[in-house]
Amino acid sequence: MKEPFSKRVFDIFVSGIGLILSSWLWALIWIAIVIEDGCPIFIRQKRIGKHGRLFYSLKFRSMLKHTLDNKVIHQAIENDPRITKVGRILRKTALDELPQLLNIFRGEMSFVGPRALLPYEIEVCSNGKCIRIYDIPGYEKRIEIRPGLTGIAQVYAARDITRRHKFKYDLLYIKKMNLFLDIKLILLSFLVTFTSNWEKRGLKLAILAKTK
Repeated sequence: MKEPFSKRVFDIFVSGIGLILSSWLWALIWIAIVIEDGCPIFIRQKRIGKHGRLFYSLKFRSMLKHTLDNKVIHQAIENDPRITKVGRILRKTALDELPQLLNIFRGEMSFVGPRALLPYEIEVCSNGKCIRIYDIPGYEKRIEIRPGLTGIAQVYAARDITRRHKFKYDLLYIKKMNLFLDIKLILLSFLVTFTSNWEKRGLKLAILAKTK
């Protein structure tokens, strides 16, 4: 699946404007993080990009800085004590991902697409069996395009469903990919941000998707 040229043009234009308009917000978040827990401000995470190429995604740090020394990374849970007060706000509104505008501008990500995966993620099935993300059906298809800051799975899928089911949403996006759908998903993402529902378990929106 080849990404439309208009998609990349849209990403460059909007991320460039976004970086300029959000500069004041970067400064406020920067100050808030330093006041509560000092530096570093950002974290860099190795992620799987288009065609399986690895890149480093940028985020504002939302956890206590001593957690950066942990060799084993555990996914954050609800009311996780490792999350700072500022970080809790950032995660609920997805503002911790604001620095990924730089990843989009550089072409490592897109505004809309499958979520960027960690290269060492493991899916634990109900029977206790562990499966590498590379072995989950749909993986090869979903890395044909750039990962996205948002997407059908990020907006409509319940946060706690399995990767196997989330991949189905990703494949649906790849099948229906167009600029109109991208704009729709971006607007819906703003709605989730304004309602601070990104950390909500289950569905983030009360209405069901009509994109299926």
